[in-house]
Amino acid sequence: MKISKLVGERYKETPNGAQLKSHILLLRAGYIKQVSTGIFSMLPPAQRVSQKIQSIIRDEMNKIGGQEVLFPVVMPRELWEMSGRYQSIQDELLRFKDRNGHDMLLGMTHEEAAVHMVMNTVKSHDELPCMIYQIQTKYRDEARPRGGLIRVREFLMKDAYSFHTSQEDLDAYYKKVYDAYVRIYRRIGLKNFISVKSDSGIMGGKVADEFMLVTDSGEDRLVLCDKCGYKANMEVASGRKSPNEKEEEKPLEEVFTGNAKTIDELCHYLHITPDKTVKAVCYETEDARPVIAFLRGDYEINEKKLAKLCKSEIKVADTDKFDLVAGNIGLLNLTVQEDALVFYDTSIKGLENFVTGANKADFHVKNVCADRDLEEVTFDDIALVKEGDCCPVCGEKLTLTRGIEIGNIFQLGTKYTKTMGMKVSMPDGGAMEPIMGCYGIGIGRALASIIEEKGDSKGIVWPMTVAPWQVHFCPLRLDDENVSAVADELYRKMQEAGIEVLFDDRVVSAGVKLTDSELMGVPIRVVISPKTMANGTAEVTMRETGETNFIPLQNLLSELKAIIEDEIEEINKNI
Repeated sequence: MKISKLVGERYKETPNGAQLKSHILLLRAGYIKQVSTGIFSMLPPAQRVSQKIQSIIRDEMNKIGGQEVLFPVVMPRELWEMSGRYQSIQDELLRFKDRNGHDMLLGMTHEEAAVHMVMNTVKSHDELPCMIYQIQTKYRDEARPRGGLIRVREFLMKDAYSFHTSQEDLDAYYKKVYDAYVRIYRRIGLKNFISVKSDSGIMGGKVADEFMLVTDSGEDRLVLCDKCGYKANMEVASGRKSPNEKEEEKPLEEVFTGNAKTIDELCHYLHITPDKTVKAVCYETEDARPVIAFLRGDYEINEKKLAKLCKSEIKVADTDKFDLVAGNIGLLNLTVQEDALVFYDTSIKGLENFVTGANKADFHVKNVCADRDLEEVTFDDIALVKEGDCCPVCGEKLTLTRGIEIGNIFQLGTKYTKTMGMKVSMPDGGAMEPIMGCYGIGIGRALASIIEEKGDSKGIVWPMTVAPWQVHFCPLRLDDENVSAVADELYRKMQEAGIEVLFDDRVVSAGVKLTDSELMGVPIRVVISPKTMANGTAEVTMRETGETNFIPLQNLLSELKAIIEDEIEEINKNI
């Protein structure tokens, strides 16, 4: 490819609104162009990277028996009503009417379509297990698109669905997919990734693992134990809280606190620390029942865990709606309606002489003691893990870090086959709903994550296995007829040798060419100039390491092919 004909431009300036490294560099290097909020066009270099990532994914899915299919992007309401998700998923699902007034939707995931495809087609246990997968455009009406390709509304995704007749069979296949994902991430050049236990969210199911790129730029919070290897997403993580110290119990005392509503305000007013307070957070369920959760003042609520206890989606409640005194809700003498749900976090267990709301305006109660003053209370783990908590497995201090989700796998059980009425015949003459697994990788997010891990201050750094081109050929002084002739000949020979080459055929300064080559991130840069040609050599520089060698022109093609093979072998040797 000649860069003078390449669609797209490169920029020196940081684009407005771009903050993540991958977002900035993809825009600056001419890889993507924003169409709308969370919607991007992929320019030729990005499309080439995307296609290579897809090729690696297809190879690994096919190796574990996957059969590639293609589901529609647009689906009718009835298909999603069968599973119940047409009603249960809120604003993320984009609904619309076709010209006949029929309710339609844009697929954000394809469990329903997968079951629809195999039901009445796969009829017998003899035809299972099977796995079907696609690489398809999806649309999620994301509330907060961010980070370029990291969190978008329209995206390309590989999603796979497996069907099994036993949990044991699903467990065995789940491990195969897990191992395939590890190989995929290594083959596309990622190194700093882990898998963590996660929440299955709208997909359903009980077992879920997320693959995370560990990076400070990630929005997901991760909880890790360096000693025993415990790893979990913050949404499902547990931690042992430090036991509350025993104290001499003091008598209850109601105190005036006026406008002190928040924990910080209360601590300042009473000259105490947050760990000597208990706060209340209020929500309501989908059927409008009030939910009140109490936890120690230095902890934050884990909404995912709380929702699971409620067996319902929850949203922040208007306290006036339930006759609760905002900022003064407390554990003692709490009056709530009969169907209210009240929970107590384990951080309160054994806590003595703490402060809680008095359930009336302007007052709190001091010296509350959990063992003395709380009767028949069950404590649940509903707080987010925080610094200082200990591993639930080995007891060592936990490490909190951040990551970008680069893939997920779920054991769905019979959530979809049962609701949609899919059954297969069994050897005993009976029938059963197949047990499902679901496995996803976002292509654009994988592409961006490579940049988050490997990009530097100069630009993108592509691994050889997914680079848009293998060689960035930068002849200097193309106004020199000798350089121009040699450059054209080398470009032709590289193409004939099967080397993927981007030829910078512009008559511009050396600074512009070299800067663009570093920005675009092609693994090998080849420079010729009147100076190098006088010595019969080409300057070959590796983008990742900056290592430079001068190679005789007559050996250039063979040396380039050897470097390319070595780079690919280095990436693949740990698979």
